[in-house]
Amino acid sequence: MKALRYLRNPGKLLLALDKRVPLLSDRLFLKLKFKDMMGYKLNLRHPKTFNEKIQWLKLHDRKPEYARMVDKIEAKKYVAEKIGEEYIIPTISTCDHFDEINLWQLPEQFVIKCSHDSGGLIVCRDRKDLDLAKARRKIETGLKKNFYYVSREWPYKSIKPRILIEECMTDDDREELTDYKFMCFGGEVKCIFTCTDRFSKDGLKVTFFDRDWNVLPFERKYPKSTVSIPKPPDLEKMIELSERLAKGMSFVRIDFYNPRPGVVKFGEITFYPGAGFEKFSPKEWDYRLGDLIKLPIE
Repeated sequence: MKALRYLRNPGKLLLALDKRVPLLSDRLFLKLKFKDMMGYKLNLRHPKTFNEKIQWLKLHDRKPEYARMVDKIEAKKYVAEKIGEEYIIPTISTCDHFDEINLWQLPEQFVIKCSHDSGGLIVCRDRKDLDLAKARRKIETGLKKNFYYVSREWPYKSIKPRILIEECMTDDDREELTDYKFMCFGGEVKCIFTCTDRFSKDGLKVTFFDRDWNVLPFERKYPKSTVSIPKPPDLEKMIELSERLAKGMSFVRIDFYNPRPGVVKFGEITFYPGAGFEKFSPKEWDYRLGDLIKLPIE
């Protein structure tokens, strides 16, 4: 059955082979994966949708400083230089190998993550309950991965794999910390989304808002929350900081946490949300957000 599927769609075979040994150019890889994931051909000559323009930016907007901005360790230094040290989650330690971590010298709560990938995250709420073997497997697997080859997000290609251990952020009102993600187009925040319920039975919820905290009528890959998400206490401050960091960029997403009034902490910088492979519903919003990204070829 698998062989028949590959015969009907040779692009799938090329993508499968590329997972084992990277063979494809960035351009060909993106064209094949885009068609496979999105269901329509990637137009790089005249990109119109948000997802198409994200692929164009991967190929053509390659400023060297982007690598520093997506490295989870170096990004803290970059952001501190731009907006101030007070917005940075304190780092406990960094290291190259899991065996260098002395668990019993860590506080009761902490976060462990790899500096060079996405999703390799361990949130420890109580040190005595940490499954050390599971944590080791997850981090060591992450250290071996070059995230660039997953979806050709080129800034990750040359980042040195390291381990970052930082303080665990908590929310006084909710068990789970809410991510606030600011989508900046030409240096201006045009919309915001939240990530909630990551660890719930029903799974991650992604809810989009305008700058005035009105829920927008679309979804992207994940369903929106079915419960009202309160406006963060320092929304205007986070918008201001996001726009300071996004100045001069066609598109970038800046993430913050706002666990309590007056406390704003930087999360991460992302140039390619969902790697540009996440479907919108209704589809028209793929075009509407795409219109907001102004490329030099337009």
